[in-house]
Amino acid sequence: MADVQPDSMTSNVDPKSVQELTQYVQTLLQNMQDKFQTMSDQIINRIDEMGNRIDDLEKNITDLMTQAGVEGVEK
Repeated sequence: MADVQPDSMTSNVDPKSVQELTQYVQTLLQNMQDKFQTMSDQIINRIDEMGNRIDDLEKNITDLMTQAGVEGVEK
C-alpha cells in the first residue's frame, strides 16, 4: 500500500472543480429544503382542513342531537 500524503491529494484537485462541486451541492441542498418546506406546508394545511371538518362534524352531531331531543351531551 502506497503512502499518500495529504498535500499530494489536494495538489491535484482543480480549485474550479471544487467550486463547481460546492455550488452543485449547495443547489441540491436548497432544492431538497424547498421540497421539504412545500411538503411540510401541505401537511399543515391538511391538518388544518381536517380540524375544520372535525369541528363541522361535531357541530352537526350536536345539532342532530338537539333536534332529536337528547339533553346533557358531554364531550
